[in-house]
Amino acid sequence: MRRLDRIAVLVATLGASLAMAGSAQAQSEGERINQVIVYGDDPCPKSEGGDIVICARKDESERYRIPEPLRGIDSPQSEAWNEKVLAYETIGQTGTLSCSPVGAGGSTGCTQKLINAAYAERANGSDVRFSELIDAERQRRLSQIDEEAADEQARVEAAEREYFQKKAQEDVAKKMAEEAGETPND
Repeated sequence: MRRLDRIAVLVATLGASLAMAGSAQAQSEGERINQVIVYGDDPCPKSEGGDIVICARKDESERYRIPEPLRGIDSPQSEAWNEKVLAYETIGQTGTLSCSPVGAGGSTGCTQKLINAAYAERANGSDVRFSELIDAERQRRLSQIDEEAADEQARVEAAEREYFQKKAQEDVAKKMAEEAGETPND
């Protein structure tokens, strides 16, 4: 029963961290990002306005399963030998930035240790990498903006050419009318 409690806490923490990361990034850049995991043949929601919708597609068999990163066995027997050796290397470390209750400033290294562990987990995670999908969607949108701008520029230049041609024709007609002694109607 304790394992299910730990899994529930991990899932809640993961969901909260994804929500905070997504909202913080959306606030900093002024755009809303909707990160959705769809299963099987489910349709991906369409983006509206300036929203970016990123869909990560997983197999239908994954729909009601425990997320892949949480499926590991939490027992000492499943821990890698290398991890045990690395744990022994930190025994006896004291002092500043050691994450130890012993010595002056020993607790100052705990935050850095947590941050390093989080970055390592994120870099080595086998789960969906939403940041890469978001960057790809931004690049796709930026390429469309360039195409739309080029089309608009071509329309403006065509309209300018027509205007200047019409103006030149009117000037020629006005000059010919003056030479013939007629007064043009404005």
